[in-house]
Amino acid sequence: MNKSFRQSMAWLHTWTGLLLGWLLVAIFITGTSAYFREEITLWMQPEVHDSTLQPGTIDMALAALNAKAPDARSWDISLPGPRQTAAELRWQPAKPPEDGRRHRGEQILMDADSGEVVAPRATRGGNFFYRFHFELYGIDRLWARLLVCLATMFMLIAIISGVITHKKIFKDFFTFRPGKGQRSWLDAHNATAVLALPYHFMITYSGLLLFMTLIMPWGIDAAYENDRRSFFSEVFSRGEDAAQPGSPGEMVAIGPLIEQTETRFGKPVERIQITNPNRDNAQITLRVNRDPAVTDRQRGGDPTQVFQGNTGELIDTHIPANDPVSPGWRIYNFFTSVHMTRFADPLTRWLFFLFGVAGSAMTVTGMLLWVSKRTQQLRRDQQPDRALKMVNGLNMASITGLMLAIAAYFLANRLLPVTLAAREDREIQVFFIVWLVSLVHGLLRPNRHGWIEQVAAASLLWFAIPVVNIFTTASHLFTPLAWQHAAIASFDLVCLILAALGGHTLWRLQRKPLPAKARRAPAPRPFNTTNPASEQPAGESP
Repeated sequence: MNKSFRQSMAWLHTWTGLLLGWLLVAIFITGTSAYFREEITLWMQPEVHDSTLQPGTIDMALAALNAKAPDARSWDISLPGPRQTAAELRWQPAKPPEDGRRHRGEQILMDADSGEVVAPRATRGGNFFYRFHFELYGIDRLWARLLVCLATMFMLIAIISGVITHKKIFKDFFTFRPGKGQRSWLDAHNATAVLALPYHFMITYSGLLLFMTLIMPWGIDAAYENDRRSFFSEVFSRGEDAAQPGSPGEMVAIGPLIEQTETRFGKPVERIQITNPNRDNAQITLRVNRDPAVTDRQRGGDPTQVFQGNTGELIDTHIPANDPVSPGWRIYNFFTSVHMTRFADPLTRWLFFLFGVAGSAMTVTGMLLWVSKRTQQLRRDQQPDRALKMVNGLNMASITGLMLAIAAYFLANRLLPVTLAAREDREIQVFFIVWLVSLVHGLLRPNRHGWIEQVAAASLLWFAIPVVNIFTTASHLFTPLAWQHAAIASFDLVCLILAALGGHTLWRLQRKPLPAKARRAPAPRPFNTTNPASEQPAGESP
């Protein structure tokens, strides 16, 4: 391949990775954590940890909805499952919203054991990382998504140009030279890039595909005459609200209907929806969990049976997997499904999490490599300029600073008073305050000492999370309750692993560097009158 072309790709790879690299680090790390957003939310609400599904949970849920909203337009019950412990009860108020839009309605959590309404501490939980991953925080949603799209495009360009630049990329995957400064960072960057290269390309491309209506809206505007709401209503319809006024009426016992549905599909019912409850035109929809498939539609893909509420008559049986789906939709469903892992079982979700960690490491090592390379190019008596110091400080804030902020977010969940007003916002404020402090610290101390201080602080905070959990909850590592729900124990174990990794990094940073060998000045060469070009130094290949 033409050398100048590869060099131009190296330049493109470097600058597309650097200009928005700090944002990409945050997107990758928060997106990776979002694979377990429901488990994170569960850990951050210890009030519901001891809730388990019982034979009478459904009857207690119906009784709670009858007491809370007997005249509601619809009820929705999500039963406890592998990723949640409490029963989630929702209802749409009797009076439709004035703006005519679909709303989530009211929601409460119910203890599946006792039937009591649970009021867990207010928190955004893992949903904060999920939303931050593609909407950031505190800025207009449209501009935030456009900025994330721009960063994702830069990421895709960096991946493609990186593959072109490294002609021995697969050979370099098996090469690692520890303790070699710039070469060590290059080896780590290559290894984490090649290790999950298909994942990196897929997650970046599918991320752009999810925002295709935002970055390429012109076809939709032309076809729907600039009425994008009509497009979304037609393509991503969730079904019309079937609630209609009706006369008061008794509903049949739901137990036989559940037994019939579970016999039909061979799976337990996980969700119950009742339209027009306590009326003569009530309808009961029972859903079971679908078999995971990467080409399934994202919404409405669960097998269902619909019954007449006052007679128990079966109205409809729907298995969406049997619906005809066009190849275009299957391709779209594939990319969106693998991006959000909605098809994944726990093992697959952990695998994607590890790939996400590799992607985070790839972006981090790329940023550190940029600084390391330019630091080694300095003369012995030359100090880093302001630009290099600023990049080093920003690296510190985006890497160790973000890890500090996430740990502080989890600690705030345990230490802030449960009854504190706007508590979920206070947790987020702690996150950004700690992140801002790390940024200021990194810009003031953009050197080895700054890295040591921030890594030490991050290790301490991550270790403190399971320790504080022991004194603030009844579901820590030394209780059977934590091991009853694997997500709770796994969370504390991951915190300890991160603390250990931080401690190992701190130990390596504190090791005294080997004294640099004195360089011998190059001997003067005779002037070559026949080939003046030989006097020019050879350029270093990227």
